[in-house]
Amino acid sequence: MTHPDPTLFGHDPWWLILIKAVAIFAFLMLSLLVAILMERKILGYMQMRPGPNRVGPWGLLQSLVDGVKLALKEGLIPAGVDKFIYLAAPVISVVPAFIAFSVIPMGGEVSIFGHRTALQLTDMPVAVLFVLAATSIGVYGIVLAGWASGSTYPLLGGLRSSAQVISYEIAMALSFAAVFIYAGTMSTSGIVAAQHGLWFIFPLLPSFVIYVTSMVGETNRAPFDLPEAEGELVGGFHTEYSSIKFAMFMLAEYVNMFTVSALATTLFLGGWHAPWPINMWDGANTGWWPLLWFTAKLWGFMFLFFWLRGTLPRMRYDQFMALGWKILIPVSLAWIVIVSSARSLRNHGVDQLVTALITVAAVVGLLLLVVLWRRLRGKEIRKVPEQVLDPSVFPIPPLPNKGTATQASTESSKAETPKEKSSKEKTHA
Repeated sequence: MTHPDPTLFGHDPWWLILIKAVAIFAFLMLSLLVAILMERKILGYMQMRPGPNRVGPWGLLQSLVDGVKLALKEGLIPAGVDKFIYLAAPVISVVPAFIAFSVIPMGGEVSIFGHRTALQLTDMPVAVLFVLAATSIGVYGIVLAGWASGSTYPLLGGLRSSAQVISYEIAMALSFAAVFIYAGTMSTSGIVAAQHGLWFIFPLLPSFVIYVTSMVGETNRAPFDLPEAEGELVGGFHTEYSSIKFAMFMLAEYVNMFTVSALATTLFLGGWHAPWPINMWDGANTGWWPLLWFTAKLWGFMFLFFWLRGTLPRMRYDQFMALGWKILIPVSLAWIVIVSSARSLRNHGVDQLVTALITVAAVVGLLLLVVLWRRLRGKEIRKVPEQVLDPSVFPIPPLPNKGTATQASTESSKAETPKEKSSKEKTHA
């Protein structure tokens, strides 16, 4: 086992730091091209259509051609925009997405040109909070893009995104708290080292479910893609963007997907540790092999993103906000209390099996309380009386199949003059 020594970080030569930074950038850019192609292929397979199959062999060059097409399109700037903020917004979205990946451990210690170094650009005692802060800054690009466009629908998309991030980052941060309690550190490399014997997805399954739900909402992906709802907002916050500026927003979205997926791998799936039964091989977690296990787990989460997009319809906005505030956050708070209590019992020498049984009993008791509360609440809800509108106050059209035709003929006959009636009678005669 070759866990990185924390003293290694910050002591690499400048050229090695530059190589690792360029390698992370290249890894994300190549993964981006593959992700766009794989998403279209997977969605095509799910919807019984071929997907891209014309550009290059089996359509493999479709993502590259799409990027070149966007870069060469004419970049239009609408009249009335705040030009500086309008141009800066895509950059503000892209840069934090790449920065957040700098503290993700992609492997253990390796030798590069004779220097022992970790497959991680850097680490810090609060690395997970650094990722959370970087992803939070990225939403400013979306909000500013909607505001600077000088248009109604982009502004609504930007406001939706800000409310979305505030709601779901609370639940996401609360799911981190349980991991910090178990690992005893906020360092990403330290959290991976703490999962050497047992991945945190097993003892902290509720935290994992909450985090996966929050990360989909955090990245504005279906079924939580409310800031880009084309049925309601034309195209969302980037309606007024074209060419390379539009491509930068798409780049930020996919890089953020890789970042939150890498963070989920690091916090809950053992990071770069080999899965069972591969970990029974002595050399599975040495050398460059951990990079392969890390990449495989990363693409597992990316497939989950694609699967959700091809399966679930977009949620209504009030349902989306209710999920975050009424379900995820209260459940996260209750789960943190349970985890803290269980960890305290273990620290005081209580047997591990007894602690697990107490935790399961607390979870079951909490679920029973929730079910009981929902039943009692359902009985207390009174039927809202039907509202009757007074036509004299607010004009309303007549209801269908309620004698409308008879009423209309009566009113028309009343409106006829005696001369019109006599002329009609002569015509009929």
